[in-house]
Amino acid sequence: MTTANPQFGSSLPERNSPAAVLAVTQAAYDQIRAHAEQTYPNECCGALLGVATADGWQVTVAVAAANARTDSAHNRYQIAPLELVRIERDARRHGLGIAGFYHSHPDHPAQWSTTDFAEAHWLGCAYVITQVIQGKAADTNSFLLAGSSEEDKRFEPQAIRIEQGSASPHPAANPGEK
Repeated sequence: MTTANPQFGSSLPERNSPAAVLAVTQAAYDQIRAHAEQTYPNECCGALLGVATADGWQVTVAVAAANARTDSAHNRYQIAPLELVRIERDARRHGLGIAGFYHSHPDHPAQWSTTDFAEAHWLGCAYVITQVIQGKAADTNSFLLAGSSEEDKRFEPQAIRIEQGSASPHPAANPGEK
């Protein structure tokens, strides 16, 4: 079952649904990890696009974004607001929603930090983190931002289920293409 998120106008899996699992196509998973390796020693970042189902989010596209942090890109990330708006508009045109976000932790564990938590605001979305050790992707973990408001938000561990299939054709998945 899903509920509407009035803040973002998207459908989100209910709290007690099987949202404890994030379904991701093999192609999207590989894109996330490759992006993390390409940007090392800086953090990469991007958006996860998919559809909300009774079983939770099904991610079919990982959209690479530029890390807008210029002061400390090695241990912080930010997706520029205009880029995020473009990603969301492109997603809607293709019948997809923002299922979450991803970023990397260069030479640090694939666990959320206090900064990650403080800067997470999309309730019901997945936050995927890939550990990169000396330029090579290692662990990749997902955390569901659960709760009903900023005051009671929390990260809950979320298993990643890799599904066979290719990424959906979506122009935002390849930022260099128009």
